[in-house]
Amino acid sequence: MSSTVAAASVAPTEAAASGHVSLTGVTKSFGDLTAVRDLELDVSQGEFLSMLGPSGSGKTTVLRMIAGFEDVTSGTIRIGGEDVTRIPPHRRPVNTVFQDYALFPHLTIAENVAYGLRVRGQSKRERQAAVDAALAQVRLDHVASRLPHQLSGGQRQRIALARALILRPRVLLLDEPLGALDKQLREEMQIELKSIQREVGITFIFVTHDQEEALTLSDRVAVFNDGRIEQIGSAREVYEYPRTEFVARFLGLSNIIPAETAQRLTGTAAAISIRPERVRLLAPDEQVSRDDVVVEGHVAEIVYTGPTTRVIVDGIDGLRLIAETQNSHHPSADVTVRRGDRVRVAWASSHAAELP
Repeated sequence: MSSTVAAASVAPTEAAASGHVSLTGVTKSFGDLTAVRDLELDVSQGEFLSMLGPSGSGKTTVLRMIAGFEDVTSGTIRIGGEDVTRIPPHRRPVNTVFQDYALFPHLTIAENVAYGLRVRGQSKRERQAAVDAALAQVRLDHVASRLPHQLSGGQRQRIALARALILRPRVLLLDEPLGALDKQLREEMQIELKSIQREVGITFIFVTHDQEEALTLSDRVAVFNDGRIEQIGSAREVYEYPRTEFVARFLGLSNIIPAETAQRLTGTAAAISIRPERVRLLAPDEQVSRDDVVVEGHVAEIVYTGPTTRVIVDGIDGLRLIAETQNSHHPSADVTVRRGDRVRVAWASSHAAELP
């Protein structure tokens, strides 16, 4: 890393002392509506945590309470061990990046990035050095003299990120910052954002309703529903081992098998979730292992998605299953079944997650 880039980064020792975020018994009510209910959440220093959930699940309200934009009805918020529950936003060691970028249209890119430092009273020379380093960090030092409208959406988002990071917050809050970008640019920015987070080493708390985005970016994912955290864990944990039906359905496609049917198929006295990519189509003479659960049925629909093909199978017992197959480098060798064909599908019982 160059010295100019390093200058804009937060030293690990500095961040380690102050980047931990803790919410204890936090509740937020708006009149008769309780948006967040008795929330317990710990975010480690340097962690990338995504708060994922549908609209109205409480995730954005939690972010706004950490930032200080919303008052806490009850409970405590600590950052780096300090109780910030009643401290105003401008005195909290956090900064926020919004979906709409919030850049000043009449200021150049360099002036936008320097704005917070100018408010703090830093000298012009100090501001210039910090701006140069911040723009280099997001690889946009060549646009310093341009105005925001002269940049692409992805570039404006990176400038908003540079403007937030130049103030060296202990915690960076990101409120659906990639929501306004198209799919291709969004995916590029996900890689960019994770790379920057690792480089600066500070705590990122990220709000999104995009499941793939949360899984791609996060050290941990907190899945919100109705003002509570339904499940929190690594991306792999919450995807492969959902603890509730809501989590199983919200995090991508899932085959939910009711308890009564699961009892008959597997002997498990609970509903189970099995991801479509774990369900495979069997060749007519294919042998199965003792661990396999096999269902017979007919093909109801075939859906080509590009990278995969989904085969929807209606089982003889009324159970509808989705089997998803990765398409090969040789399209002629891919799924050859047709609608109406009799088929068998199977999955390893160890790949299923029990749902309470």
